[in-house]
Formats: sequence, C-alpha cells, structure tokens
Amino acid sequence: MNVINIAVMGYGTVGSGVVEVIRTNGARINQRIGEGLNIKYVLDLRDFPGDPVQEKIVHDFETIINDEEIKIVVEVMGGIEPAYTFVKRSLQAGKSVATSNKALVAKHGAELLSIAKEQNINFLFEASVGGGIPIIRPLNSSLTADEIEEITGILNGTTNYMLTKMFYEGADYETVLKEAQANGYAERNPEADVEGYDACRKIAILSSLISGQQVDFEDIYCEGITAITVEDMKYAKAMGTTIKLLASSKRHGNRLYAIVAPCMLYPEHPLYNVNGVFNSIFVHGNVLGDAMFYGSGAGKLPTASAVVADVVDAAKHLNRNIMTMWDQEKLKLEDKAAAKRRFFIRMKGDADKMMSELKYSFGEIEIIHAEGLEGEFGFVTPVMMEGDYDTRAKGYKEQILHMIRIEDQTE
Repeated sequence: MNVINIAVMGYGTVGSGVVEVIRTNGARINQRIGEGLNIKYVLDLRDFPGDPVQEKIVHDFETIINDEEIKIVVEVMGGIEPAYTFVKRSLQAGKSVATSNKALVAKHGAELLSIAKEQNINFLFEASVGGGIPIIRPLNSSLTADEIEEITGILNGTTNYMLTKMFYEGADYETVLKEAQANGYAERNPEADVEGYDACRKIAILSSLISGQQVDFEDIYCEGITAITVEDMKYAKAMGTTIKLLASSKRHGNRLYAIVAPCMLYPEHPLYNVNGVFNSIFVHGNVLGDAMFYGSGAGKLPTASAVVADVVDAAKHLNRNIMTMWDQEKLKLEDKAAAKRRFFIRMKGDADKMMSELKYSFGEIEIIHAEGLEGEFGFVTPVMMEGDYDTRAKGYKEQILHMIRIEDQTE
C-alpha cells in the first residue's frame, strides 16, 4: 500500500484530536482512501515528553515546506498569523491543506481557494463551520443543482448551551456563563462566542460559498446574547416561544441579507428544539426545498472528525481541485433596514394606558404579560421593515427595556 504523508500544524485541542482520530480509525480511513495515511510531522512550539507524538514533533515550519513527501498539511493552530502565511506557502508548494480555522477562512478564503485551484490541489475547511456537522461538503458537492435561498443556523454551541440553561432553569446570564466556563464550553474570555463574532464568521463563510463572492463578517449586523435576561425568558415562555442566537443568510433576488442576533422561535420553527451544545443548520434551496443538518457543533473529536474527513477527501483527489470558488470581489449586502419581520418589545409602564398610543405608533400590536413582572409589559408588532421599527421606536427610547426579533417559520 502506498503511503500519503501528512503534517499537522498545532497540537492543541483539535490537533491532538486529529492525531487521535487517525490513530483510532486508521485502518478504516486507509480502506476509504485506498492508500495509507501517515502523520510524518506535528508542528508545535512545545515539546510533549511521554506522549508518543513527541517523535514526530518539529518546531520549524521550514521542515514541512521543504519535505516533498508531505502531500497534505492540516492547519489547526487558530488565529490569522502565522496560520495564513504557513497555509499560503503550503498551497504554493503544491500541498493540499485542511483547516478548522474559521477566522482564516472568513478573511482569506477567496485567495487561498484560488491558489489551490491554480495548483490543482485543495483547500478544504469543513471543520470551520459547525464543528463535526457536515455542511461545507453538501453545499459544495450535493446541493450544486440548487440556488440556496436561505441558510439559518444555530452555529455556536456555547451560546446555545447558555440560552438553553436560562430558558429551562430560569438562571441569569452571569450564572450560566460561569457554568459554561466551568464545563469547558466557554473560554475564560468568552467574547467571541457571547458577542456573536464566532457565529458571524461562520455565516460569512457560508454566505461566500452560496453567493460566489466574498462576504466580510465585519459587514454583517451582529448582536450577541449578553443583553438577554431572566425577564426576557419569562416573556418567551408566556408566548410559547424560545430564544436562540441565530445566524442567517437570505437571498433577495441577487442581493444577500445576513444577520446574527437572538431571535424568538415558535415550536413549528425547525430550530426550536435544538438545545444544549448542539448546533443545527437549516438550508432552503429553490429545487431541494428544506434540509436540516444537526450534530455536535464543537468539541475536540467532532471537530477533528471533520478535519480528518477533509484529509481523506484531499488524499482521494491529490491532483484534482474539487472545491467551489468564490471571488475576492466583495458582495454588497442588503441593508438591514430593508428586512421584514415581527418584533417583540418589553416596555416600562401600564399596557392599558399606553395601548391606543402604541397602536397608533406600531399598528395592530398583541400585548403579552409575563408572570411576576410588575411595572412593565411586552408586545408583539405586526410585520414591518427593520428601518420602520427603528423610526417608530425612537419615540419610546426611555420606555423600551429590550427588543428581540421574532423569526417566524420560513415561508
């Protein structure tokens, strides 16, 4: 059996997972490729005495780049640099790359894909979105007959775990954050998760893939879960809804509208029952109709499993480029103000006294009362454009406690 040599850059959580998956499932993986997979080098700044990986550890990237036997490089270092430089040089040297690095793919995906295409090799990044859930590959190879009109997903396990706890246990934000950190679901600095940036990078990658043009995550309106309170959850229960952090990309003609924000979902919404650290991605195609992808969105082995699946794909297609490209030319996203939806608003005051004035401002509203909450009430607006909501809400700056968007079941 021929041997395909690979190098793994980074021996952290995911890197050690990749080594473990290849060690554990090596026989089956080799059978699927038809050739043997051999980890020749593992690049890390540290040494790992006592770990069998130590004999493969190298500290200098040049060792990998100068070894013509290395056909596939796995990048699981994270961050933009030196990952970007190492990946770019690997592709230019004719080595395929598999990565789990969403920051890298979101920022430099278009360029790295075009280098891979020129070299007739592959730049694969299944694990950069949705951890262990296959979504890039289906979009790239299975759903190519479709115009994808919508992708909406719960793309961050940390925030989904936190919101699930807040909903079912009535716990507050700070308590569930500490619990998530204690259980290893949230980082010591949880900003990337709780402010929505992680989900935003992932929806930018998916948006680039379905539109064929670069979508910058900085251009996407992004709102995290830090303002969600125990009171919000009480209203959600009173309405028969739940609150989820959704990342969504919808096509309107030839324009794309993308947003990351907490939304209220009714039970008929396909993502209503996705709880805990699980992720799920809803896809609507003009021919396919609706499809759902569900699974472990993060974690050492689920993410490593997706990386190794890319390694297998790269090994099967050593001299044939298989990935869909997207152009480096930026796609202009549709303005958030033009999107239509209903809104839930929590307001200080007395609902009976304010009813006629609010109807004049917002139209036919539905009043919501939550158990045990005094001196405030909630209401749901009719469908309106975000820009219209912003204009109407200006007159109530002092009274509005919180607004949460409502994601009605997709038509």
